[in-house]
Amino acid sequence: MQIAKSFVKLLHEPMGHVTGMHQFCMNRGRLKSNRGKPMGREMMEKGVSGEREEAMEKMSERLSWKDNLYFPRAMEAASTTPPQRKSILLGLVSRDPAVFLERYGSQLTSDELREFDSLKDDYEVSWHLNHIRSVMSPTSEELKSRSVAVKNRRRAYLNKLIYDGQYFSEDAMREREPYLHHEYVGRFQDPSGRSMARPGERWSETLLRRSEEAILVAKIRGEQQRLGVAERDWVGNERPLQDIEEEEEEEEEEGEEEEEEEEEEDKKQAEKAGGATNSSRVAMDHDGLANGSQSSDMEPNQRATLSAVEMQDQMDQFTHIMHQKFLSGEDRDYLDYSKIDDDETLDDHWLREANYDAEDKYFAEDE
Repeated sequence: MQIAKSFVKLLHEPMGHVTGMHQFCMNRGRLKSNRGKPMGREMMEKGVSGEREEAMEKMSERLSWKDNLYFPRAMEAASTTPPQRKSILLGLVSRDPAVFLERYGSQLTSDELREFDSLKDDYEVSWHLNHIRSVMSPTSEELKSRSVAVKNRRRAYLNKLIYDGQYFSEDAMREREPYLHHEYVGRFQDPSGRSMARPGERWSETLLRRSEEAILVAKIRGEQQRLGVAERDWVGNERPLQDIEEEEEEEEEEGEEEEEEEEEEDKKQAEKAGGATNSSRVAMDHDGLANGSQSSDMEPNQRATLSAVEMQDQMDQFTHIMHQKFLSGEDRDYLDYSKIDDDETLDDHWLREANYDAEDKYFAEDE
């Protein structure tokens, strides 16, 4: 009866009144869908729907104020302000909740995730919800599997960094760990070479490099002071190698002159005493003193020198320590470990390694 009255009313409206007809169809659809349904249940569903919309509104509002929130390149220009971002987020969550969870699910709270439970019948939504919750509250098996995956991904990324050559170059490692480099390598190197102009380098670049070198030296000294290293052994207090060599030559010449004078004096005393045995004994004693003076310990602030092989061994030890520091997560000031640990493309590295191992084993068995 209600439908008939509405239809009669529409007949008396102008023919071009499309809005009235559209509203009629909508009302008719609602009447059909609600036919036989208790009025209380209809009101309850409307209330739940309103609560869900309000929850999505708050969720989008909160996300819109987050820094570095991902948006596709085509939307970057239109997502510069929180209101713009909120509008985009609301449109996406209502249009494609699976994609919304894929992009922003890791940044949702447990309460916000529960708002998507009513969509669990959708396979993609269900998969994303289970994956996000397993990351938020993993089981012991999932934790173990995650730990293995993270270790493998970091080692794969380590191989990539080594191949690229920059991150683990000597200069880059020294900049990150100046004191460690000094202890393993730097104290055996000539520091004057670091302040000299390099071929093809502009004067401004040389000055900048010298300024950076002064900062690194200050860091090394600070660590030496903290560890209680004697001031004479601080970096920069080493005597120039040329000065040390010149002084050693002067001391050697003086020693030879003194030795000659002592030998002449011994001969005279031996001739007076008339005893050849005493003369030889005295000469041996003086030889021992001379040898003792030449084998004196190296001065504390004198820089030790190593062969090329020994220097390479020191460098290898230093590099190995820097590799381990990266793998253990100590380079957080220089790298974003979350991107490395969550990068599933790094798993391909270990799949290739496994295939290579399987091939090697197969051909080894044939032999």
